Amino acid sequence: MTIQAVLFDLDGTLADTALDLGGALNNLLRKHGLPEKSMAEIRPVASHGASGLILLGANISKDHPQHQQWRQDYLAEYEQCFDQDTVLFPDIDNLIRALTERGIQWGIITNKPQTFTNRLVPKLGWSVPPAVVVSGDTCAAPKPSTLPMHHACETIGIAPQHCLYVGDAERDMQAGNDAGMQTVLAKWGYIAADDDIASWQADFMVEHPLDILNLLN
Repeated sequence: MTIQAVLFDLDGTLADTALDLGGALNNLLRKHGLPEKSMAEIRPVASHGASGLILLGANISKDHPQHQQWRQDYLAEYEQCFDQDTVLFPDIDNLIRALTERGIQWGIITNKPQTFTNRLVPKLGWSVPPAVVVSGDTCAAPKPSTLPMHHACETIGIAPQHCLYVGDAERDMQAGNDAGMQTVLAKWGYIAADDDIASWQADFMVEHPLDILNLLN
């Protein structure tokens, strides 16, 4: 099957956002008199967004009565630093250039809220801007729903079976597979040591961004 587009998760796949995500968490924990978390603790859960980080830092799950307030407070902290230390992972922009040279479109499907995605993505210094950006609140449901996947495909006019989807979380593989895309697990991303990645049913696993080019031949 000819690949005509490569679509990516953002946090932990294209961009190393953990320093800013973790910085926001630690600022919030300090205000509550709770111990800060190290980057070694933060990185494996950074792809799980605000809820995952709040669970890590304060042991407050989604069904906790204070979860919504904590989430609002976390996002307020993240607002202050979301673009402070975030950078592209090494060779991501080289990959984007190589895809463009081959006539392959690229885009982003993230669970990050639009209020952050729409401001962060233009600041990351792409050689070629994405053909489509779908955020966690663009559609009625985020990944692992297939709604964002189909929305991206419709926007660029390419059928799912002609797309690779690259991500670093189980929900990425699930959404991509359910949408009919070929899925690629980015092993440089925010993956915990005890994550059972073999069960995530990725079509491919890659150690380095440029390895994706080998999947296009």
